[in-house]
Amino acid sequence: MGYYVKVEPDVNIYVEDINRKSQHVIFFVHGWPANHNLFEYQYNVLPAMGYRCVGIDIRGFGKSDKPWEGYSYDRLADDIRCVVEALGLHNFTLAGHSVGGAIVIRYMGRHRGYGVSKLALFGAAAPSFIQRPGFPYGLEKEDVNGLIQQVYNDRPNMLADLTNMFFYLPITKRFSDWFFQMGLEASGHATANVLVSLREETLFSDLETIQVPTLLFQGVHDQICLPPLALALNQGIRNSKLIWFEHSGHGLFWEERDKFNAELADFIANY
Repeated sequence: MGYYVKVEPDVNIYVEDINRKSQHVIFFVHGWPANHNLFEYQYNVLPAMGYRCVGIDIRGFGKSDKPWEGYSYDRLADDIRCVVEALGLHNFTLAGHSVGGAIVIRYMGRHRGYGVSKLALFGAAAPSFIQRPGFPYGLEKEDVNGLIQQVYNDRPNMLADLTNMFFYLPITKRFSDWFFQMGLEASGHATANVLVSLREETLFSDLETIQVPTLLFQGVHDQICLPPLALALNQGIRNSKLIWFEHSGHGLFWEERDKFNAELADFIANY
């Protein structure tokens, strides 16, 4: 079931809500530059295991409204809070991939983990997406600047190149087309502005606020959110559990989907 939640007077966020009768909620926040469909291979399985899967399109992406402004981590985290309150969610698992991981970490800090009982981060773009003084991990700032320039010069070509980086295992042409199309559904300005947030913002202080059990998934071959980021998160988040995906790049939700789904369900049920 799909519907919209108003998060500002002129901004509506699209919500995909599967198996609404279940009290066991997983709230998924996708990464850049995709939308809620990124987790199709979780929505196919987890509801049959008794979970309600709530997926949103962050503003500027997918079916959500595409305002000119509002792409800071703070505003994106506030959008999550609006959806959580509108749906009356409590005692739920909050899950984020890539920049979605960064957004949910900011939610934990800014909103004191409102309603969240467990946190799951998949190839998260945190605590800093780029290298900084005292943090020699992540991509270089110039790499992100280059992506922003490509968005403004030739966004379809940038998305095609990104698809090739995203996955470690071979993908079919039709799967590549499906993934590429998700990126095209975003607005160009949102695609660029979220990259600006990835370049400029950090989450070191937010990590210190996380009190709930936290699951970390990381692809060994990830070329986008590099593996040292997961080690930094594991060190910075109390009561966190890191699971490596040996045959995955950034697309571990698909590349090792059976392991992904089983480990996530086990964490929610037993950790």
